[in-house]
Amino acid sequence: MHNFRKLKVWQKAVKLVKPVYKLASKLPVEENYALTSQIKRACSSISANIAEGAGRNTDKDFAKFLSIAQGSCFELESHLIVADTLEFISEDDLKAMEINIIEIEKMLNTMITKFS
Repeated sequence: MHNFRKLKVWQKAVKLVKPVYKLASKLPVEENYALTSQIKRACSSISANIAEGAGRNTDKDFAKFLSIAQGSCFELESHLIVADTLEFISEDDLKAMEINIIEIEKMLNTMITKFS
């Protein structure tokens, strides 16, 4: 069992939530139950899956949840690209988020390799 609060990747994932939620609030109201909701859920599920995996008893199970968290990173990145394509957010906003998301993806990849 791992203490998720001490994991830098979890800390970075939690830190990502506030700017992503702020960015999602810029989307049109008609997207509240579509793209906005998907962006928020993908973002919050990153840290949630890291925490859930940390509570598992085996490294293999931990790696599985880290992999799910990584999938949520890719999902979030994709949703933000769509938001940019639809001109709901600026390219600068997208790039700022991508820097943090990609950093988390890389950290998760390293951990997945270690615990698999």
